[in-house]
Amino acid sequence: MEWDVAKKDFKRYLQLERNLSSNSIDAYLNDVHKLEAYCSYRTISLTQVDTKIVQQFLVFINDFPISPFTQARLLSGLKTFFSFLQIEYEWEKNPAELLESPRLSRKIPSVLHLREIDALIEAIDLSTNEGTRNKTMLEVLYGCGLRVSELVGLKISNLYLDVEFIKVEGKGNKERLIPIGKQAIKYLEIYLKEVRPMLPLKPGFGDFVFLNRRGAPLSRVMVFLIIKDLAKKIGLTKPISPHTFRHSFASHLVEGGADLRAVQDMLGHESITTTEIYTHIDKDYLQSVITQYHPRS
Repeated sequence: MEWDVAKKDFKRYLQLERNLSSNSIDAYLNDVHKLEAYCSYRTISLTQVDTKIVQQFLVFINDFPISPFTQARLLSGLKTFFSFLQIEYEWEKNPAELLESPRLSRKIPSVLHLREIDALIEAIDLSTNEGTRNKTMLEVLYGCGLRVSELVGLKISNLYLDVEFIKVEGKGNKERLIPIGKQAIKYLEIYLKEVRPMLPLKPGFGDFVFLNRRGAPLSRVMVFLIIKDLAKKIGLTKPISPHTFRHSFASHLVEGGADLRAVQDMLGHESITTTEIYTHIDKDYLQSVITQYHPRS
């Protein structure tokens, strides 16, 4: 079997059966391409790849300055590739199956205090159409816990404001319904009624909620720059990005006593383990435990 044939079929499998996004598919294929390049250098065919070869490849990769997370993702990609070959071509075994990924430390995400979110939103100049758009955008970003890609891809046809829900398309083109609060609904209705009709509209983009001044959907980079400028304006020095609002959304829900499964559904996490990180950042609760139970408090 040739590498090119296997990669072509693997790509089709990821597209049609796994329904992954183009970015995820590119990442998987890039993992396989790295192994292919290594094997080509050593004149090893695809059918000759065994566990020892994969181990040697991982040792080789480890000499490069890549993080444990990247190494773990690479190994996961190879396991998926060889698992596909087992299913599609009846390979006897997966040569990467028993290899262990490097241990990964779980970083606690940075979150914003409610007063910091209020300060950021209040710093927006509402005398301009762009200001009203930006305020609406941040209210939706924080109020629904969206990924930035979900925010810029939000469609008018997926707004169900009368029943206080929106529908978004997340990773792997998976759709989910998310409740939307009255504050975000209020500014969405103002923006859609009074501001968006004043903006130019490029053909093909009529259903997108958030447009730039040229009538095309906002880019992820533009959202990042808008937030960075607001942080600079109020003197906020902590690291901040669109994803910080998503972290803050989840953290504030958990702190308020929300069910973790409900938060998982709203965030679109496949595993509850990913959502559990937010149980570790309720500082007020942890402080109260220390105060109440530690003998030196």
